Amino acid sequence: MNPSTYSKLNMVLRELLKSHQETLNGNFVGTYLQGSFAVGDFDQHSDLDFIAVTEEELSDEQVDALQIIHERIYQLESPWAQHLEGSYFPKRTLKDHTQSSQDLWYLDHGAHSLIRSDHCNTIVVRWVVREKGIALAGPLPATLVDPISPDLLRMDILETINEWGQDILDNPAHFNNRFYQGYIVLNYCRMLHDLHTGTNGSKRAGAEWAKAHLDPSWSGLIDRAWSCRPDPATTVRQPTDPEDFARTLEFVQLVIDESKN
Repeated sequence: MNPSTYSKLNMVLRELLKSHQETLNGNFVGTYLQGSFAVGDFDQHSDLDFIAVTEEELSDEQVDALQIIHERIYQLESPWAQHLEGSYFPKRTLKDHTQSSQDLWYLDHGAHSLIRSDHCNTIVVRWVVREKGIALAGPLPATLVDPISPDLLRMDILETINEWGQDILDNPAHFNNRFYQGYIVLNYCRMLHDLHTGTNGSKRAGAEWAKAHLDPSWSGLIDRAWSCRPDPATTVRQPTDPEDFARTLEFVQLVIDESKN
């Protein structure tokens, strides 16, 4: 199994899949890559988004075993081992988008233990899994998720644009670092692009679309956002340029306003 050109990444994925199959046993349905790996803008600075699908809810014993597994994988001699992010979906929950927002067992980016969170339990994640997900093992992802219409996808994107945007505008100090400054700009480019297309695309495609369709004065901010991506563990502790951060808040408001048109 070599889904990427990065040998150390493939090693981490093999270990993750083997651990899922052995630990979940009869409860295992499949393990899938989603996020940037699936939509086509994955690079050496990306996190590695996965979902694992189970027949039923994880038992207490399986959760305990997975906690040990993720601690062990985190210690592997590969930088990719510290960049896994994903959730464990019972099959019936993944299939039905009306079960979005329920908490799942979730591994946060940079973490080595599972918590309960609804982070991945979204319509957008379901769309990516169904339309572009990459199976490490298991049935075709399109068989596990009910179809997501463009209007339903747009509704989910619009909700994120407004709810996350309001949180950013109400609590700017929380996001005032180099990592989040660039992350916000690129994600708001992508969401505005996706809102127009009714699909879920890459940050790269969203950034290029935004530069082509928004006022040219935003192009410099968008281009500089890419420099914030390397080494997020460091950039999240670094202050961002004050002018770029002020413009980022203005950009968030712009996208919120544009999304209403």
